[in-house]
Amino acid sequence: MNQQDLDPDSTTDVGDVTNTEEELIRECEEMWKDMEECQNKLSLTGTETLTDSNAQLSLLIMQVKCLTAELSQWQKKTPEIIPLTEDVLITLGKEEFQKLRQDLEMVLSTMESKNEKLKEDLEREQRWLDEQQQIMESLNVLHSELKNKVETFSESRIFNELKTKMLNVKEYKEKLLSTLGKFLEDHFPLPDRSVKKKKKNIQESTVQLITLHEMLEILINRLFDVPHDPYVKISDSFWPPYVELLLRNGIALRHPEDPTRIRLEAFHQ
Repeated sequence: MNQQDLDPDSTTDVGDVTNTEEELIRECEEMWKDMEECQNKLSLTGTETLTDSNAQLSLLIMQVKCLTAELSQWQKKTPEIIPLTEDVLITLGKEEFQKLRQDLEMVLSTMESKNEKLKEDLEREQRWLDEQQQIMESLNVLHSELKNKVETFSESRIFNELKTKMLNVKEYKEKLLSTLGKFLEDHFPLPDRSVKKKKKNIQESTVQLITLHEMLEILINRLFDVPHDPYVKISDSFWPPYVELLLRNGIALRHPEDPTRIRLEAFHQ
């Protein structure tokens, strides 16, 4: 009461503040309602399915509205007139030069990075080119060597070369067989000769024994002539020690059912 008596206008000020707050709250509520209505309209508009032409038309209309609103805002603004004094011009010039300098520095940095990239690409391509040139030179040398070695071979020449090779193989085979026969004759002689030298008082057998070389020839011919039945009957002309020698050393095999028949081991298979 004392304060009201001292300040009679305080009651009026409190009432004005209260009215101002109520107006602000009411305006905020109205703006909130407007926002909710706009949100509802946008949500309803988003649910509609538009064709391509309608969508483009709606988009253009929205762009026109936005540009119109922006134009109206610019028209409402009053342009500020800058006094063209010396200090203002110097300041503007410095700003423009600073901006231009930054732009040029950015362009320079970009160009330097591009130049580095181009330099690396150039070096890589140059190395690839050098490698390809070396390969080409090697191929050219190889081609020239092969071209010099190329000769015209006729059918008769090829036939003569094959014939010569076959004769050489045949001669080598005969030489090998002759060497083998000589070796067998020297180290494995006819049994009757050795018997005559050691036991002269024993009567000679009426059966003509064959040499180890002849036994091997019989087994070899049987193996290649009749491969499905390579077994040979052990006759009286086969000296038993030689037969046993072939069997023990794995050169010949005995028939699993008939012990009187043997065959040569198929070393070529």
